[in-house]
This record gives sequence, C-alpha cells and structure tokens, in this order.
Amino acid sequence: MSAKDRFHNLVKSALIQDGWTITNDPFPINYGDVQMQIDLGAERLLAAERGSEKISD
Repeated sequence: MSAKDRFHNLVKSALIQDGWTITNDPFPINYGDVQMQIDLGAERLLAAERGSEKISD
C-alpha cells in the first residue's frame, strides 16, 4: 500500500475540518515538457483583509 493510499484521505479530511477548501485532487502541474501531479491543492477562504487584521470564514 502506498503512502497516498494510507494518508491521502486522512490529510484531506483534516484540511477540510480545519477550514480549508480542496481546490484540486490531484493538482496538475505542467512545466515545459514535464507533466506531474501533486496529491492535493488547497486554499483557505479569506473574506477581508486590512493590514494585519483578517476576517475569515
């Protein structure tokens, strides 16, 4: 069993529970003639920002 098979869904669930949005599963990257994939792409939504103050969901 690969590391992705063992940990992928656990990491994905933990990110979601912590307020992250999974944007890509997998996250494809193309660099010139090289094509690869990262297991997950994620972002945390931010509603507003002013200086060091942040309002988030």
